[in-house]
Amino acid sequence: MRQILQYDVIVPRQAEGMPVFTFAARAEDVARIARIERAGRDKEGALQGFQRPQIAGHIREIRDYLEKPNSILPNPIVIAFTGGATLEPLLGPDGSRRARLTIDASNGPPGWIVDGQQRFTALKDVRSRDLEVLVSGFICPTEEELQKQFILINNTRPLPKALVYELLPQVSDLPHRMSSRSQAALATEALNYRAGSSLRSLIRQQTNPKGIIRDTVLQRVIMNSITDGALRLYADDNRLLLERGVLLISEFYHAVRHVFAVDWDGHSPKTSRLVHGAGIIAMGYVMEQLHVTSGAEDREAFARGLAVLRGRTAWTSGEWEFGSERRRWNGIQNVPADIRQLSMHLVAVLRRGAQQREAA
Repeated sequence: MRQILQYDVIVPRQAEGMPVFTFAARAEDVARIARIERAGRDKEGALQGFQRPQIAGHIREIRDYLEKPNSILPNPIVIAFTGGATLEPLLGPDGSRRARLTIDASNGPPGWIVDGQQRFTALKDVRSRDLEVLVSGFICPTEEELQKQFILINNTRPLPKALVYELLPQVSDLPHRMSSRSQAALATEALNYRAGSSLRSLIRQQTNPKGIIRDTVLQRVIMNSITDGALRLYADDNRLLLERGVLLISEFYHAVRHVFAVDWDGHSPKTSRLVHGAGIIAMGYVMEQLHVTSGAEDREAFARGLAVLRGRTAWTSGEWEFGSERRRWNGIQNVPADIRQLSMHLVAVLRRGAQQREAA
């Protein structure tokens, strides 16, 4: 059934090629023209949607407030359209910029709610009043631009960092503080969802909450390597990073899982410091050391190098011996000082082992 909705809107002067407009609509009509698409993965691991989970308590508070007869909702719901919406300019008699917005909802809501999902959800539950809500809309030329605007609009308020980092690889032309992590997020995504990866499904992300290794931890390993390590050769080439860089990291952690199987299999960060943030980052420095000293690039070469560490770690029990200092196995925390101490200890053990082999 053909469903066409039209609104007279105000069009402020902003960016060329991406018109912005504002109008008022009933809550039930907003549901006809826009949808909430939550972040998730399809069967192949491709990212879909971008919205965070609902916050039930927050929605309930908004709904209870809106049930009051004197309540107002000045904050607009922001909707983006990548299709299904057209603007026909209408110049007002006073020179103001107006337009006729035509939305084709025949095949379902064509718009995406970019900001205001909690307000919108609360509005749908209000039964005592027939409310209108302010809507700010814009038409995007591509889905990449849509995801970019979502990040920029929502980054002024707390968003789950894991969700932001998952979205970063999908867009470009972001502020430096966001784009600097984009390459690491891209490689982390490949490691988590690519067939054959030794870390497949093991990385905890917004779209994979069952993972045991935090995505931000692995991103730290990758960023360290890109800055001054084995991955620095791929810093300017995402294709090579995804091919050779991701393979290198996958091969290393495959060797780690094999050499320290007892400390890895079936464990969580609470029961093993090997899959803990401190352990994963420290082992990243071990990877760099083995790559530099022996040219290790595959699982067999990494496993030979890691054999030196057997019997000299305390991932799940015992104590770490840091010179004159002794620390319980679970005394290592994911803080800079502990990560630095653990990294230096593991690299020092590797160096001593290499010197002993040369002397023999």
